[in-house]
Amino acid sequence: MIDSRKGKPSIFRPTHFSRRNFVRLGMGAALSLRATRLLAQGVSSHTAKPLPRPAASGRPFNAHFVDVAAAAGLHAPVIYGDVEIKKYIVESTGCGCAFIDYDNDGWMDLFLLSGTRLGSAPEGTTNRLYKNNRDGTFTDVTEKAGLRSLGWACGVCIGDYNNDGFDDIFCSNFGQNALYRNNGDGTFTDVTKAAGLWNDQQRWGAGCTFVDYDRDGHLDLFVSNYVRFFFEHAPAPGENNNCKWKGIPVECGPRGPATGKHSLYRNNGDGTFTEVTQQAGISKAASTYGMTAVAADFDEDGWQDIYVACDSTPSLLFMNNRDGTFREEGVLRGPALSEDGMEQAGMGIGVGDYDLDGHLDLFKTHFTDDANILYHNDGKGNFDDATGSSRLGVETRFVCWGAGIVDLDNDGLPDLFMVTGHVYPHVERTLPQYSYKTPRAVFRNLGKGVFEELIEAAGPAVAAAHCSRGCAFGDFDNDGDVDILIVNLNEPPSLLRNDLSGKANWIKVKLEGVKSNRSAIGARVLVHYGGKTQAQAVLSQSSFFSCNDPRLHFGLGDSTAADIDVYWPSGLHETFKQMKFGPDERLGVEFRAEFFNGFNHPQFSPPNSGCCGSAFFGQVTSKYNLPRIVQFALRFTF
Repeated sequence: MIDSRKGKPSIFRPTHFSRRNFVRLGMGAALSLRATRLLAQGVSSHTAKPLPRPAASGRPFNAHFVDVAAAAGLHAPVIYGDVEIKKYIVESTGCGCAFIDYDNDGWMDLFLLSGTRLGSAPEGTTNRLYKNNRDGTFTDVTEKAGLRSLGWACGVCIGDYNNDGFDDIFCSNFGQNALYRNNGDGTFTDVTKAAGLWNDQQRWGAGCTFVDYDRDGHLDLFVSNYVRFFFEHAPAPGENNNCKWKGIPVECGPRGPATGKHSLYRNNGDGTFTEVTQQAGISKAASTYGMTAVAADFDEDGWQDIYVACDSTPSLLFMNNRDGTFREEGVLRGPALSEDGMEQAGMGIGVGDYDLDGHLDLFKTHFTDDANILYHNDGKGNFDDATGSSRLGVETRFVCWGAGIVDLDNDGLPDLFMVTGHVYPHVERTLPQYSYKTPRAVFRNLGKGVFEELIEAAGPAVAAAHCSRGCAFGDFDNDGDVDILIVNLNEPPSLLRNDLSGKANWIKVKLEGVKSNRSAIGARVLVHYGGKTQAQAVLSQSSFFSCNDPRLHFGLGDSTAADIDVYWPSGLHETFKQMKFGPDERLGVEFRAEFFNGFNHPQFSPPNSGCCGSAFFGQVTSKYNLPRIVQFALRFTF
């Protein structure tokens, strides 16, 4: 999270070998230097000189974001530490948020985490669940749902761990994590102890993700831990080298305190979990300050891997050995270090297919004066740094957190989005160039692996300055585009409604497993359209400590047909050919499919809705009398 800027800046320049090869050749030297730096100072020293900004493309960007949080009823602030100055690092990290359809009505509800204060928190401080009223507004149902909680919340991951058809909530916290079982009646029960997830000792749970790592159809749980922090032993700001930034006294860390130890819990299939951290090989990895965790099949072998963004230490990539164990290969495969072989302040992670080659790439956010990194996946789980070639390296001004690889304008080219905000509220008084509240940023995809940064041009909600942390992507108003929920520290959250213009088509895929876990977490979906192929995955956590809408959204541009490949977490593969939208209609199709695994369904032809601007929901069954119903919705965009 925290990154000093005392080192020499790196400059993105062409090389004659990949960064991955460079790291392989210099692995020993790089790790040796890292150990030296750990002794010399307490925070990452990596910086990057920003790339020159090219001339504006002049292309129109049809996505336009407006913050409708107040009108939607999201008034309660996210309390997190002191407003004017932070004494301890626990006040600075912030927390995530989630889109969750907790009542299965087809409309995304909102879950927002919160922290507290060192003294007494304002009355009403709590995590919050908001029910979607289906009219652009939300109702706070936190008390009714049994989700009131006060503490230092960090991460959230969503998944149906007991396969009962209702998504459950896991929250990682400083102190004690919490598992909330969805009772299916609008309420939740804290089952942390009963599920075997209670920690006898205080820990700092940070990133978390449900993952079916052993393909038994039950969601297991991975938790990254950040810093072993204790208030009674924490030094004061400015007390040592770990507690200064550019000569200014600040809260200490992350270096100084010991690193956290990451944990893996196997789902026993009866509502309980067993810790298997050692048996699974997770404990063999180097000690790191773990933050956001994502689980996906990065090498496309049909088994789930785990990637952890780490602060001021090398990020981790746990590759699945297919026998219940993992091997950590972040340095070897590429996404652990910077282009020049140094650790960075890894915070948020976006996962998607930015160059449309059918493989899951990574977008990782960092501290101010450093570049965020775009990692290109070769399809075998090897990653090369594409930050320079993609022009992402033009931006180094902000401390960056939540992130996503998402198609914001439905043109069929996934864009990049990130939120920002500093960790030291008082520094801007001495160094005004380091503002505490800063804007969000869009990097619109121009094609051929190249991006263009947009701030004001993407709408007032992007340009607005806040101190943000987590963000989640989803379609809260079911109008066929991607909206964004954002955590702002010590002020109400932002809800960025995407007022998309134009007539681009889109498709959503909602999966439900039968042999696989019911949430289909870990499923990889390829959509083929207009000569392009785009990969996405159903994730339990990404961005920064957050969880996106589980319905995978694919912009299609002007394409009116698509083929869909579904690679289930069970290892099975299904193909759906020529999903056609009609030659004389410009529309988007939301295809909510509850597939029976391993069965090749015939093509389903949705009926005409008969009117424009409205939605038609229906049910059809095939002649094979499938055990699951296929649901679909049509939504016209003209």
